[in-house]
Amino acid sequence: MKCFIAAAALAAATATAAWAAPEKYVLDPGHSQVLFSYNHLGYSTTWGMFGGFEGEIMFDQEDPAASSVSVSIPVRSMLTGWEKRFQDFMSPDFFDAQEGDVATFTSTGIQVTGENTALITGDLTINDITQPAVLDAKLNQAGVHPQANKPWAGFDATTTILRSDFGLGLFAPFVGDEVTINISIEAMKAE
Repeated sequence: MKCFIAAAALAAATATAAWAAPEKYVLDPGHSQVLFSYNHLGYSTTWGMFGGFEGEIMFDQEDPAASSVSVSIPVRSMLTGWEKRFQDFMSPDFFDAQEGDVATFTSTGIQVTGENTALITGDLTINDITQPAVLDAKLNQAGVHPQANKPWAGFDATTTILRSDFGLGLFAPFVGDEVTINISIEAMKAE
């Protein structure tokens, strides 16, 4: 009888996992950042950051390929460390950014590459120009957050884009056209 109960419990757990749907997680804006860097005339690597953005992940821990992500980043949330550089980036020469302008990423597919890694393909829109992008992503941890006492997940990802693909090519190739992007996010299960 014990074997039958154990087998029934295992079958029920397997059936539940097979039918489990992705669960909605929302980004924690206080612990999510996008860092970018590019080569400046061969002399230095220049860094910047976006923060305070919004997004959601439909997270299927049992079948990560069935997950999805969408993120919206206010362009004017950019931090450069130098006000003149920020003003240059917000000018018509680059983003021509007005209050409310956003850059977005929406996944179109996920290819699992390892136990905690995946390639996330999606549409990256900057300056109203959409190009494909692939994020090399890693699940850092998923579990119950020790302070919030609710399901939480953390991810890191990297990609490289050409800024000229988005109408931001001023001074290329002298100022590097390739922009390296490093992403680190935390997300909490939605209520």
